[in-house]
Amino acid sequence: MRKVLNMVDSFGRTISYLRLSVTERCNLRCRYCMPEEGICKKRRADMLTEDEMILAVKAAASLGFHKLRITGGEPLVKKNILSICDRAAAVEGIDEVCLTTNGTLLPRLSKPLRQAGVRRVNISLDTLDENRYAYITRRGPLSAALAGIESAIGAGFERVKVNTVLIGGFNDSEIGSLAELTVRYPIDVRFIELMPMYDSGDFKENAMIPCETVLDRLPGLEPVDGSGGVAKLYRLPGAQGDIGLISPLSRHFCGECSRIRLTADGYLKPCLHSPAEFGIKGLDFAGMVGQFQRAVMEKPACHGGLSAQKRSGAGRDMNRIGG
Repeated sequence: MRKVLNMVDSFGRTISYLRLSVTERCNLRCRYCMPEEGICKKRRADMLTEDEMILAVKAAASLGFHKLRITGGEPLVKKNILSICDRAAAVEGIDEVCLTTNGTLLPRLSKPLRQAGVRRVNISLDTLDENRYAYITRRGPLSAALAGIESAIGAGFERVKVNTVLIGGFNDSEIGSLAELTVRYPIDVRFIELMPMYDSGDFKENAMIPCETVLDRLPGLEPVDGSGGVAKLYRLPGAQGDIGLISPLSRHFCGECSRIRLTADGYLKPCLHSPAEFGIKGLDFAGMVGQFQRAVMEKPACHGGLSAQKRSGAGRDMNRIGG
């Protein structure tokens, strides 16, 4: 029986969840995430290798981290994504490997990912309207993302979730139709407040609306008992899945945060909205363990207030941190 450790930060929170970004690249250009021209490509030597990623996962697991989420950019553009997932799932102490994707590449990868040990998948989808999808992603088509959802359901993941960034004046009129996905399919839908990260100039102050808007638009929602992590859970009558509300702005959940992020270029970020970073690239196992310990103990109590006027202090666009 393996010894179970707990990594507790200076505010008494148990830190057990690592979000590993495997790439900054993406095949879409979502307006709240990255510039239309994409990223400034870095040298391969400046990015974490697969072996370094797995060593980092082992270092985290040795400290009691047991949940791993693979993110990007878009993780499925990474040529060795199946190997990364397979090796990460085999690390002693890692109980759950999840993956966040835009879904467009899932039709050919859902089953191989499931076979590689990915247990859950989150698919980003902000609209069910083809024109809006083309606008928000600067790419298309919507049909590729919808096919990705269906392939994920068919692949037998333990849970399939749709992540929707709630944007006033853009998709708030679709709250009902997006929520209806939980009736039609055995999936969950998570509505997430728009965070003031990358500023494309497309979304003004009125775009940042609270998740309570969902409750106003869907009075038939019923509270659901049980843990939804940082999401407050509800369900429509007759639905197969839950509706989750994630409120990083209006009702932040910093006091319950259990995560550390590792960027694709090898920096641990204790808080999404803090510029603090701790490099691990080029370190051995002991060096990585030390940096994880340092990052956990430097995790701030709270990210502070965020709004259209007070933007995130992350110092990076979302695609360069990991969604």
